[in-house]
Amino acid sequence: MELSVIFVIAVALGFDFVNGFHDAANSIATVVSTRVLSPRIAVMWAAFFNFAAFLVFGDAVAATIANDVVTQQVLSIGVVFAGLVGAIVWDLITFWFGLPTSSSHALVGGMAGAAVAKAGVDVLIAEGLRKIGIFIVLSPLVGLAMGLLITIGIFWVFHRTRNTDRLNRGFRLGQLVSAAAFSLGHGANDAQKTMGIILALLIASGHAAPDAATPLWVVLSAHTAIGLGTLTGGWRIVKTMGSKITRLQPVGGVAAESGAALTLFATSAAGIPVSTTHTITGAIVGVGAARRLSAVRWGVAGRVVWAWILTIPGAFAISWLSFRLVDVLS
Repeated sequence: MELSVIFVIAVALGFDFVNGFHDAANSIATVVSTRVLSPRIAVMWAAFFNFAAFLVFGDAVAATIANDVVTQQVLSIGVVFAGLVGAIVWDLITFWFGLPTSSSHALVGGMAGAAVAKAGVDVLIAEGLRKIGIFIVLSPLVGLAMGLLITIGIFWVFHRTRNTDRLNRGFRLGQLVSAAAFSLGHGANDAQKTMGIILALLIASGHAAPDAATPLWVVLSAHTAIGLGTLTGGWRIVKTMGSKITRLQPVGGVAAESGAALTLFATSAAGIPVSTTHTITGAIVGVGAARRLSAVRWGVAGRVVWAWILTIPGAFAISWLSFRLVDVLS
């Protein structure tokens, strides 16, 4: 395998690592903010289930990333590299400002920007991008609805329990399970995106057939990278997710994580690359709204939404410039 291919694979795994620490907040914010686990134990818990996800889910999301964003003919080592640069730089910028944006959509925007810089807009696959675009809107709404409904369901089942402190103590153990389920869904959906990028690179460089399945070494390395990234934690974003949007108790933590996990399980099985960030944020808002609308800090939620809106065009622009620079220097 050529040195350039190995280098870009390393960059892809670097993106996966950045994805892990950028999105660690998604997996641990609720369980840390409710003080069910300490931050150190929480990231270890989340990282383990990020890695274990490869045992449960296939590679349907990876196939979507490899085949349904840009035409395979435009893919090259330079395109994949520039796309990854755009996604990584955008993740680092938003991490610095503590904004829980989507690594997934940064990757999609990055790949699209690099491909357009090489060959124009005709290389974009409209149907695949339309599906991803629809779920940019749907994933937080589904997460919100699931968080809201599960919270209402819990309150209905336990409506005779007057002591809320006692109820929250009872749900502390349940939050370990819901946090594990969400981390499993996070690993399944997000690690597969890096798997898809590496698969696209292998196809473009002639090391895999166009219809090839994802090699096992790619699966294991992607899950390892995202798990190690999660171990480093994303403390700036944990504060936004765990306390600035709404105050969470263990009951709310279980509802938010369970609702988001169910959404991620369904989309991963269907091969739809969604944002784990959008999904869990929507679920947290749903939990807050189930208590009362004023429990949600809508100003913070609004800033998060603006960061989501800017993610694809921001990563697109960085990758476009990156490819132009690589093209000039090569």
